[in-house]
Amino acid sequence: MEELKLAAEKRDLLGKKNRFLRRRGITPAHLFGHSLESLSLQCDTTELKRVIAHAGETRLISLEVHGEKEPKRVFVREIQRDALGKHLLHVDFYQIRMGEKMTMDVPIVLTGEAPAMKTKGRMLSRGITELPIECLPDKVPPQIEIDISTLEELEQAIQVKDIVLDPDITVQVDPEQLIVKVTEVMIEVEEVPEVPEEEEVEGEEEVEEGAEKPTAEAPEDKSEKQEEKE
Repeated sequence: MEELKLAAEKRDLLGKKNRFLRRRGITPAHLFGHSLESLSLQCDTTELKRVIAHAGETRLISLEVHGEKEPKRVFVREIQRDALGKHLLHVDFYQIRMGEKMTMDVPIVLTGEAPAMKTKGRMLSRGITELPIECLPDKVPPQIEIDISTLEELEQAIQVKDIVLDPDITVQVDPEQLIVKVTEVMIEVEEVPEVPEEEEVEGEEEVEEGAEKPTAEAPEDKSEKQEEKE
């Protein structure tokens, strides 16, 4: 695999002044590592984008810092972009020692076609999408490819223990962990609640047809009764 190289220069502008660099097509960067002196750097934005596109966070980069004799072996550790994700704002590089093991999450990529998926009503259920590993820096694979053409039946699965890796790579996760599985599509039928018949309003009595409605009696005239007594 072709070695990725990137040129960098030491950076004097810090903080908010970095916006002046970005306007000139330069991206601020930072280099750090275990027991190593950290450096503020800057890289040509166009070249930096090209290298990042090929390296991701799992390929070694030979970082050539202007004024230093030996290139530094680094991984991309963090990439900061603007809110729309179009422009680079800042990049962190992690410098490694070639003789020291390191841990890293490597992306899992599915390849091929699963024969079991030719039947309608089935889907691929994904488990983990990255594989945590430990190994020497030059043994880190860019990605872990999983061939799903072996999945021929419903409920058939591929687990971490099924992955074949370099003997020098140690997997840092349960071997029974699921990677991918063929399952049936579950369709949920929504129950429509029954609408109860309109109930009669309590306290309201129906009046039969032709029946006379009760009328209120006129109040008794007390003055007429008084005259009869007299």
